[in-house]
Amino acid sequence: MADQDLTPVFQIQRMYLKDLSLEQPNSPQILLEQQQPQVDINLAMAAGGVAEGVFEVTVTATVTTKIQDKTLFLVEAKQAGIFEIRHVPEEQLQGILSIVCPQMIYPYLRAIVSDICTRAGFPPIMLTEVNFQAMFEAQQAQAQAGGNGIITGAN
Repeated sequence: MADQDLTPVFQIQRMYLKDLSLEQPNSPQILLEQQQPQVDINLAMAAGGVAEGVFEVTVTATVTTKIQDKTLFLVEAKQAGIFEIRHVPEEQLQGILSIVCPQMIYPYLRAIVSDICTRAGFPPIMLTEVNFQAMFEAQQAQAQAGGNGIITGAN
């Protein structure tokens, strides 16, 4: 009988920008406004299998800035990573996909959002640190209560 290596494996295969959108629907007129804009930030995560033991995890940030009821700019960025995860107990896999992987992806997402805002001619939006452990626990509680399992957060 051949020995099978069942050593747990966790490797980053690739980090990449999956989607990026910038909209300034009311430019240039709204750029003349002197009021402080209202900023709304929403985060979402998703994970799915790509192949046996290979998973794609994405973290999406949607940043909407408005002056009164008019959009100044809207940024949506989706940062993704492909991870090889093998020989991990099933009860630990969901935690790795929902906590560990997003923690590795999020710094890239923060940099992209800040950079695109600056390149668009606005002050950088600095996304705050996120406790993915707390988000995962809230998602688990919501799922047990019969919710849809989609987590979004606002700052």
